[in-house]
Amino acid sequence: MDILSVVLVVTGLLFLFLGALGLYRFPDFYTRMHAAGKCDTLGSLLIISGLAVYNGFTLGSLKIVFIAVFIFLTSPTATHAIARAAFRNKLPLWTKEEE
Repeated sequence: MDILSVVLVVTGLLFLFLGALGLYRFPDFYTRMHAAGKCDTLGSLLIISGLAVYNGFTLGSLKIVFIAVFIFLTSPTATHAIARAAFRNKLPLWTKEEE
């Protein structure tokens, strides 16, 4: 169980790092939102799952699972709402000529 929890946490940290790298490297707001939304959600879920596995089957693990479900529902919804607000306010899309 300890090995599985370490693998989950390290994989989650890798996804969070890749999301931060995507925020730095991608050219426009929409692609950055995509990197942040996908990688942060998956990374945090993997880290929280690793903590739940490490904790075992206890009341603390049940609370951790509820936190994971809350993040799973709210993070993509918030990312979508922010990107939709940007699109409705006519934030320009990236085109290759802008480099």
